[in-house]
Amino acid sequence: MAATMKNVDEIRDRVILGEFGVKNVHTTDFPGNYPGYDDTWDMQKFQKNFRIDIVHLDENTMEFDMVGIDAAIANAFRRILLAEVPTMAIEKVFIYNNTSIVQDEVLAHRLGLIPIRADPRLFEYRNTGEDEGSEIDTIQLQLKIKCSRNPRASKDSSDPRELYLNHMVYSGDIKWLRPGQELDIVMHCIKGIGKDHAKFSPVATASYRLLPEITLLEPVEGAKAERLKRCFSRGVIDLEDVKGEKELI
Repeated sequence: MAATMKNVDEIRDRVILGEFGVKNVHTTDFPGNYPGYDDTWDMQKFQKNFRIDIVHLDENTMEFDMVGIDAAIANAFRRILLAEVPTMAIEKVFIYNNTSIVQDEVLAHRLGLIPIRADPRLFEYRNTGEDEGSEIDTIQLQLKIKCSRNPRASKDSSDPRELYLNHMVYSGDIKWLRPGQELDIVMHCIKGIGKDHAKFSPVATASYRLLPEITLLEPVEGAKAERLKRCFSRGVIDLEDVKGEKELI
């Protein structure tokens, strides 16, 4: 029996979570596959239908909807964010003095994972085999700090932030120091991509998910409707009063 137009639209546009598995996971809307459908790719049609809606954006997180595009392309964006977007990161650490409790190699590793707020477009990639950097491919940073006792601290205080000067080393608490401990470090930052090393990845993680569409196969009323509503996030399912009873909409 030939498939109805509704079934064809579901196969073309929906990934179905069924009782025994997931259906329609493959892209089938290529030219000539469905009679009556013109699936020839067209730039103007794509520009008209595709859009990006920013859902949430702050200093550390960005969430957006990609509408009118195949899931495979969304996954490609995810992989590009993880592995192909260049950033600056610490590549070499020259430790001249480290009297903290952290070993040199552990400290160097932690420094390498610190995000560097520098525009990679202003720098070039360092050529393979070059040990010495230049101003066009290297940022040089210095960390020289020593922890000492605070002579003005209260005798009854037990808070390290009051007892010591330079107790914490920034950015982001690289390491806590105690009186007499000292760090004297020079760091070289270079341009790279996450495919080469995770420290160059501009995102901690990147993921995508399909926009869910819930279809009720039969009316759900009363206590069952209340119970089903609690299974979803707020705003996904609403209830309305139908003849004195709550019903899902």
